[in-house]
Amino acid sequence: MEPIEINAGAWYLRALRADDRIDDRPALAECGITDPDYVAERSAGWTAETHFSWAVCEPTTAELVAEIGVTPAGDGTAAINGWARPGYQRALDAGLTSVRRFVEGGLGLRPVTS
Repeated sequence: MEPIEINAGAWYLRALRADDRIDDRPALAECGITDPDYVAERSAGWTAETHFSWAVCEPTTAELVAEIGVTPAGDGTAAINGWARPGYQRALDAGLTSVRRFVEGGLGLRPVTS
């Protein structure tokens, strides 16, 4: 599956990126995620349909302020989790609401918050 972009009101959700236009690795490193393969692994999850992840971003700068992940369980459910940079809990909450709707409507799965 190709990554799905989601509009979450004041926030924009997109796939994690590390390219010449947008590089999420510095924001991830600020939050303790320093694995150099992290973004590539998240991209591979979309391709394999084993894990879907979104960078919750400022819409004007595309800066990552939170991340949301969805892992289908194979039993009709999907675990949803996320984290936010300090001061961005509202962004995470708005993103989680939109992702839950996508999981139910777009993937036909029952969301389970982990």
